[in-house]
Amino acid sequence: MTATDRAGLAFGASAYLLWGLFPLLMHALEPAGAVEITAHRAVWSLLVCAVVVTAVRGWGRLRALAVDRRALLTLTAAAGLIATNWLVYVYAVVTDRVASASLGYYINPLVSVALGVLVLGERLRRLQMVAVVVAIAAVAVIGVEMRGVPWISLVLAGSFGLYGLIKKRVGARVDALSGLTVETAVLTPVALGVLAWIAASGGATFLARGEEGLGWGHDALLASTGIFTAGALLLFAAGARRLPLYVTGLLQYIAPTMMFMLAVGVFGEDMPAARWAGFGLVWVALVVLTADGLRARRRPPVAEPV
Repeated sequence: MTATDRAGLAFGASAYLLWGLFPLLMHALEPAGAVEITAHRAVWSLLVCAVVVTAVRGWGRLRALAVDRRALLTLTAAAGLIATNWLVYVYAVVTDRVASASLGYYINPLVSVALGVLVLGERLRRLQMVAVVVAIAAVAVIGVEMRGVPWISLVLAGSFGLYGLIKKRVGARVDALSGLTVETAVLTPVALGVLAWIAASGGATFLARGEEGLGWGHDALLASTGIFTAGALLLFAAGARRLPLYVTGLLQYIAPTMMFMLAVGVFGEDMPAARWAGFGLVWVALVVLTADGLRARRRPPVAEPV
């Protein structure tokens, strides 16, 4: 491996390790609820982005982006999707459903493949089709075991898949830092309103005193959600620029695997046999999808007719 490859691998793996450890931070924020945590995540992420933009002298890119109406509308839609993803993810963690969150991020690559077919008109290769069918069977098995639709997993996979699709639309026009800055700037006024409402109703945990376990440490942890969010994204962007796409694709399984291990080994979530079977089918689908991606990468390009 070259020095660039090694640096890219370190950056990319670090990003997914941070994402995988996020449930520990969410649990440490109790008794804060999902809505309060998500609102703080948006506000503090914007502040972190502003500091980083200043450090890298990126305000010029943001000013250029501010006059690009199409890009702004696209990023506003992306902000709504990522806010939905954050809220459902935090809700899953604080209600002890980390395994469901893990499943959502496991099936996200398969949802992205399906979106490519439905929205972009891409054609499925045979192994991709097999992977998608197996994933659908996995969701059905887990749904039967839960006696309902596994909505947390599906919302997480769908919102993040659509978020990735929308970000692909803006493409090279918007770098990761500028995109996140605009998205959090869109979310922050709403987040501040939500925090004001929570405070007025007496449910705020930020700056709350006199309750057991709350203090400056709790406030610092809430603020750190912005550092974790922005930091992980910037590490991911640095890794993605240096690594082949297939390596980045393999790294993405680190986070849901860590979430699953935390759910079973640390948080002690119930895993009936049928749910294990559903996860097993998802893992089979991901192996098939990964094998197809590696096979397609090694396949020599077809010569265009002259």
